[in-house]
Amino acid sequence: MRVIITLACTSCKQRNYTTTKNKRTHSDRIELKKFCKFCNAHLPHRETR
Repeated sequence: MRVIITLACTSCKQRNYTTTKNKRTHSDRIELKKFCKFCNAHLPHRETR
């Protein structure tokens, strides 16, 4: 039930990270604070479709 998702930066909209999540326990979109090399800062990254 784990699926591969892509995380995009909220400020520059670059798709920087891929990770997996369990759709059964986390049905909504996740948001993690990750480092964006384009913005050179730690910013929230949201799940994209």
